[in-house]
Amino acid sequence: MSKVSFGLIGYGAWGSHHARVIADGASTHLAAIAERSDKNRAEAQAKHPQAAVTTDYRELLRRPDIEVVDVALPSHLHHEVGRAVLEAGKHLLMEKPMAISIADCDDLVQLARAKGLQIAVGHEFRYSALWGKVKELVDAGAIGQPQYALIELWRNPYRLGSDGWRYDIKRVGNWILEEPIHFFDLARWYLSGSGNPVSVYASANARDPKRPELQDNFSAIVNFPDGRYAVISQTLSAFEHHQVAKLTGSKGAIWASWSGAMDRTFHPTFFLKHFDGEKVVDVEIPKATGEVYELADQIAGLAEAVRTGKPPRVTGEDGRWSVAMCLKAQESVDKGALVKF
Repeated sequence: MSKVSFGLIGYGAWGSHHARVIADGASTHLAAIAERSDKNRAEAQAKHPQAAVTTDYRELLRRPDIEVVDVALPSHLHHEVGRAVLEAGKHLLMEKPMAISIADCDDLVQLARAKGLQIAVGHEFRYSALWGKVKELVDAGAIGQPQYALIELWRNPYRLGSDGWRYDIKRVGNWILEEPIHFFDLARWYLSGSGNPVSVYASANARDPKRPELQDNFSAIVNFPDGRYAVISQTLSAFEHHQVAKLTGSKGAIWASWSGAMDRTFHPTFFLKHFDGEKVVDVEIPKATGEVYELADQIAGLAEAVRTGKPPRVTGEDGRWSVAMCLKAQESVDKGALVKF
């Protein structure tokens, strides 16, 4: 079977990893890259000489050989560029967040549906050998009925992003959309047996009193049907990158942990423990885990979805839910009150 041909829009710090994974994939081919920065464009051409490199993403979209377009751009551009991708008749892989408003998410979902195209959203944790194994254990009944989840991240501050976009609230949307969005998605995934969330209460604060919108510390309680709930918490005021997920249920508990010098390390440490109500066992994780590894599985999974017509593991509807949870959490922070979905 021929490889699925990809175009990539955006060759920044994370986009360069997308390019590497697509180019190296057994089922994917990197046909073209669109990048505005002269420096990044030169690096893309040097590392991927087989790919056509252009400044204008519309030129990439006009190529008939490209089947999937991978968008790795600042958040405020996601809707504009994602819509152009779908209008051009290409399947779409959109980095998270899918967009920075619900209206824009709905527009992309509806357009893809009308054109019979796939949208996959960059919640790569669902492909993780570690975080995915937690889901397998939950679904297998390893903790009985799940009742509580804690997903927490302790890390160093965010990078600025190209032209400082990540610290511009108009372009980033809010910082809950930037990384806690992954944890909202995991919580909804882990507790999916009880249905979608029903309400959220959140708090946040900032180290810089002149920039209160840049919330370095954030915590939320997300309520699900039947009294089940998840706690999601992040600090950007710490060091390195340490994430945990802890779940308890009617018959046991799970503790998963991942640590690295930074989020994109190739050499993390990690473990998974399962308590069945009587004893604790270490659960083997068969391969390395982390964003740089899960990205490869995500892109291979999308290539398979395009070939088979089956939906990707994280659909546009999932991406919309993640954005909705983050926006409701920000509303709760602003109001200092519980907010219903």
